[in-house]
Amino acid sequence: MLRVRTGLQSFAWNSIGAIIMLSFSAFIVLVITIMSMLLYDKFAQTAERSAELSTKQIVDQVSYNLEDYVRSMSHLYRAIEEHMLRDGTWEGEQVDKQLDTLLSSREDILSITLLDSDGRLLKNRPAAALKPSAHVTQQGWFQSALRVPDHLSFSLPHIQNMYEGPYRWVVSMSKGITVQRNGQEQQVILLVDINFKQMDELSRRVSLGQRGYVYIIDESAGNIVYHPQQQLMYMGLRSENIEQALVATGSYEDEADGQKRLNTVKSVPNIGWKIVGVAYLDEMLTTRQEVGGYMVRVLAVVLVLAVLVSLMLSASLTRPIRRMERKMKAVERGDFNVELPIEGPLEVERVSRRFNLMVHKVRTLMDEIIREQEQKRRLELEALQAQINPHFLYNTLNSVVRMVGMSRNEEVVTMITSLSRLFRISLSKGKTIITVKEELEHAHHYLTIQQMRFKRKFRFTLNADDDTLDCLTLKLLLQPLIENAIVHGIEYDMDEGHIEVRVYREADCLVYRITDNGVGMSEEQLRALAQGYPMARSGAGSGVAVRNVHDRIRLYYGHAYGLEYASELEEGTTVWIRIPVQRAPEEGGAQDDQKKTMA
Repeated sequence: MLRVRTGLQSFAWNSIGAIIMLSFSAFIVLVITIMSMLLYDKFAQTAERSAELSTKQIVDQVSYNLEDYVRSMSHLYRAIEEHMLRDGTWEGEQVDKQLDTLLSSREDILSITLLDSDGRLLKNRPAAALKPSAHVTQQGWFQSALRVPDHLSFSLPHIQNMYEGPYRWVVSMSKGITVQRNGQEQQVILLVDINFKQMDELSRRVSLGQRGYVYIIDESAGNIVYHPQQQLMYMGLRSENIEQALVATGSYEDEADGQKRLNTVKSVPNIGWKIVGVAYLDEMLTTRQEVGGYMVRVLAVVLVLAVLVSLMLSASLTRPIRRMERKMKAVERGDFNVELPIEGPLEVERVSRRFNLMVHKVRTLMDEIIREQEQKRRLELEALQAQINPHFLYNTLNSVVRMVGMSRNEEVVTMITSLSRLFRISLSKGKTIITVKEELEHAHHYLTIQQMRFKRKFRFTLNADDDTLDCLTLKLLLQPLIENAIVHGIEYDMDEGHIEVRVYREADCLVYRITDNGVGMSEEQLRALAQGYPMARSGAGSGVAVRNVHDRIRLYYGHAYGLEYASELEEGTTVWIRIPVQRAPEEGGAQDDQKKTMA
């Protein structure tokens, strides 16, 4: 190891401090590069926001112009209604003069027409006969006026075809009006044809760069109302992304003919139109591109130097650190059988030694904890299982003595046989886990004994799905719950009791359902039972043994499993036991054990 001694201090060339000193100049270059990129990104974002705001302001101006124009046309309709159609009298020279004055003062209005609901001409200025081929009642503006009366409707641009004369592009505004004529209500249609050039002028007054433009679409049908290249649109030589503009709000970007565009959408109230402003990003961000090119050229040399220095540093510093990182991730995943090689810079060697020592100590402690936890868990399970009602044997033997004294020999044989099989399953050669079939057999013998003790005060049924019989379960889960159903539920009921045990699968859970028709429990007793507090005799499922069953299940299978209760006073109680579905590794061996138990 090469070391240089200066005064009282020792300096190692392979230390991290030396590496940091040698790479300080490269670090400066890196900082300058990062700062330049951040500034460039900030400038680009500011330029984009400015362009977006400018486009939005222009589109808002077009929208305001259209709204202002619509307001003026609404005032025009209101004036005609109030002064010319108020009394249902539209004949006479006075009305003609008023309409002629209106037409002469508004260059944008080409014609004013009044029709009845059957499409017959009532009044028009300039005065002209309707063309027989006009089919007025089939026109969209006519149907809109009848369908939505007292609402100003706007048509799409079209050729005026109602009168003889030059063909001009117009936008038809129509409104259904109810007037009083000769004491009766009459529905009339007021139609005003507007020169399409007015819409064109309102939209051409804006400027969105050299190639940007504004177009208008109909929100209801998605048709083009106005486009600066309207003829090309009708000929199919030009298209727009109408679908995206209909659903968009605010601004969005798209691409047309290989060029990115910024689209800004604005809805025009009371018309049902949308204004779409299209600006080309390459025009708006010319300054950004120029600055970007300049920065790239200036930083080219700096970046080359940074790359060279990074290659040099990766060989001496990055490799051992990354190796250490991989080992640490392995420890995070629980693999404590890892060891770092002692190599690399001086500080890395020291850290590697400390890391190896730490992993060794953690591994030793983990092994000790696992052994202690396994022993503790086994002792807790044995202690909980030992608490399952030991006085049951005493009560059963007392019943046998009484039956012998009463010469009820057949019942004595039945009870002793059930008792022997009950305890044979309870012992299970010291096993904690048995099959569902064995657990149900244990419950059957227990219920038989209790049924005889209580003089057949209740009846019982045991049902299990076929696919559950060979599943594994903790033993002695059913007995405490059945005992509670008898002692706290059915014993105090005057009617005949019924206990049903049902076993079935529910997704990945094995479910025991124990139901009785006893006295039931109140809501307070249910809450106390769920919180683990022992209760008085008046509630089903209130014993300490039931709590032990819940604790055994959670201790063995986890907190996701255990007991659930439902009860109503004078109706009965239902208890569900949920444990995970598990099967014996060797089905044949499990079945042999079951056969031996049943023998």
